Amino acid sequence: MEDIVTEDQDTIPVPAPIADRGDGPVSREALYEMVWSEPMLKVAARFSVSSSYMARVCTLLNVPRPERGYWAKLAVGRAPKQPPLPEPRPGDPLEWTRDGTPPERARSLPMPPDRTSRRKRAARSPLPDRHPLVSGAKPLFEAGRLSWTGGYLKPVKRLLVDLAVTKTGLDKALAFANEFFLALEARDHRVVIAPNSEPFHRAEVDERENPAKGHHHNNLWSPIRCTVVYIGTVAIGLTIIEMSEETEVRYVNGEYIRLTEDAPKRRGRSAHNHGWTSTRDFPTGRLCLQVYSPYPRADWIQQWRETPARDLSARIPSIVRELEKATVEIARLVEEGQRQAELERQRWEAQREEWRREEEVRRAAKALKDSKEELLQIIEVWAAAKRLEEFFADAERRAQDLPSEQREGTTARLRRARGLIGSTDALERFDAWRAPEER
Repeated sequence: MEDIVTEDQDTIPVPAPIADRGDGPVSREALYEMVWSEPMLKVAARFSVSSSYMARVCTLLNVPRPERGYWAKLAVGRAPKQPPLPEPRPGDPLEWTRDGTPPERARSLPMPPDRTSRRKRAARSPLPDRHPLVSGAKPLFEAGRLSWTGGYLKPVKRLLVDLAVTKTGLDKALAFANEFFLALEARDHRVVIAPNSEPFHRAEVDERENPAKGHHHNNLWSPIRCTVVYIGTVAIGLTIIEMSEETEVRYVNGEYIRLTEDAPKRRGRSAHNHGWTSTRDFPTGRLCLQVYSPYPRADWIQQWRETPARDLSARIPSIVRELEKATVEIARLVEEGQRQAELERQRWEAQREEWRREEEVRRAAKALKDSKEELLQIIEVWAAAKRLEEFFADAERRAQDLPSEQREGTTARLRRARGLIGSTDALERFDAWRAPEER
């Protein structure tokens, strides 16, 4: 559903420089300039994608693009006026990358709607009969499997509106979702599947009408991304649940049957039933609307439950008003969560810096110790070398007094001995020593 283009959006924003390569993030502004500067085929070639794929990227980022035949009309001076780049709607991605890496452009903190500047209703297109998230969802839900408890639907496709319902409760849930979503859209609140660029998380779902204390495990279907409504720029997660109730059942012929359903099947005193009785959760057909904060570090959740005497549809106007009021609290929680996250980041950086300094001190102490030990070892080796040098010098002097035949043999043995010992030069060994700062 398209947002209103107001009168204050007549001026075209100054576009960002056109990127020459397609390996980095592309902003909405840069993409807008690209598609209005050259044909889509050339723009797509920069990123090694098709022109139809690039057109879908423009739709994703809410970037207007030239219609078919625009460049031919431009060549003869009959092209229509270039529309301005609209302000991003809540939930619109601000950047796109070819490889799908997370965006670098950080979003500002979510803000509740400004009551003093309501957009003009006359500029809005009329609402459809079916909300886009609801239209076409029924066959996708029915084509899936069933959960092992309660027979809840588990569609294979996971990019769907967030429903936890059975086959018998699907029509009612879709009808309520359609009415609820259109009521939100009528108040200028955009209902969409959350964009992939948002780090949103879905609140846990407990389908039991009367949840007991302790851990509850179910294998219900869950979407890959939340269904959210943007009120102002505050996102609120939406989940529609068909509730279940604990009922006494009998296990008969491989399935659990309510006792009220099992009783008429028993005929006479001789009828035998080899099943056993226990309790199980069965869907009730009554709905629960669960709304929650999808932001990390901003825990907030609320539910509206149907009763046998009152359905949820009659409560939609009051629910919408309560959600509008809740945006102030959710925005506060998000801001507080980010503040706490920043404090934790600063503490972590301070801890890392402390560890770095401690490691430097440890390495300096070790370098000093190793340097000192190596120097002492060199001195010990030098002392031993000095004694060896004195020994060889004395032996060589004595060898000079020997007869020539004996002197040659002794001199050869002394050369061989020197070769085994190696160099006895103290400076040569000292040059190999490393000071603490050299380590």
